[in-house]
Amino acid sequence: MAFGGRVSTSRLAPATKVARQSRVAALIGEGEFRSQSDLASALARHGVSVTQATLSRDLVELGATKARGRYVLPDATAPRPGTDAGTRLARLAEELLLSAEAAGNLVVLRTPPGGAHLLASGLDRAELHEVAGTVAGDDTILLVCRDVAGAGLLAKRLLALAEGGT
Repeated sequence: MAFGGRVSTSRLAPATKVARQSRVAALIGEGEFRSQSDLASALARHGVSVTQATLSRDLVELGATKARGRYVLPDATAPRPGTDAGTRLARLAEELLLSAEAAGNLVVLRTPPGGAHLLASGLDRAELHEVAGTVAGDDTILLVCRDVAGAGLLAKRLLALAEGGT
């Protein structure tokens, strides 16, 4: 039996196992889900229709367990101090960011050769509200921002991180 619900159209994702499991993991990290039915309802609100059997298999494959009555993922059960996404992004910006330039709703970041993927990964994990998407090459990252004002502020904020600020 499939779980239903309201569909969100703000972000589209492919209907693949990897995309579905990524959404499951993100939802578990964001909220407290005490049952598969609650989790399936949240997935449906994000446009992912799933059967109970598929969701159960996904939870097993992700290594999800219940702790204190709610679903958790393996890395969520033992948080490590100083490894949150914001701290990691600040460290990566200090080490890798050479320049940041806003151009409309885009931000172009420069890194040393080979550094773009590492910094882009840190940006993705930080889940910055201003950023709709990230594209990385060898030494250049293109951030697509949700609006022009956000792009300018983000470029300044990333430069401040690179200089050891907050």
